Amino acid sequence: MHFVTLEQADPWLAAPAMLLQGAGWSPFVPILLMIGIFFLLVIWPARKRQKKLDAMLANLVSGDRVVTNGGLIGTVVGLAEGRVTLRIAPDAVKLEFARSAVVGMAEKPGK
Repeated sequence: MHFVTLEQADPWLAAPAMLLQGAGWSPFVPILLMIGIFFLLVIWPARKRQKKLDAMLANLVSGDRVVTNGGLIGTVVGLAEGRVTLRIAPDAVKLEFARSAVVGMAEKPGK
C-alpha cells in the first residue's frame, strides 16, 4: 500500500502548515522589542526625571527661588506638609501653593 503525503499531493497546501509548525515565539519577538524600546525611550527617562523632581521638592528650604507650573517665579518663605508659601516680587505678595506645583529651581537674579 502506498500513501501520498500532503507535501507530495500539493506543495502549496503544505506551506502554511509548515509555517505554523515553526512559528513558536517568532511572532512575539517584534512586539517584545517594541515594548523594550518604548521602555528605554519613554518610561525610563520619565522615571529618572520624576526622581530628580521628587528629590528637589524634598530638599526645598526657605530662600530658594522656584518656578511653579503656572510660570510664577518666587522665593520660598514657608514650608508645610504638602504646601509651600512663595513671596512674589516686586510687591512681596505671599501665595500658598501645593508643593507639587513647584516644577523647578529658578536662576538667581543677575545670572
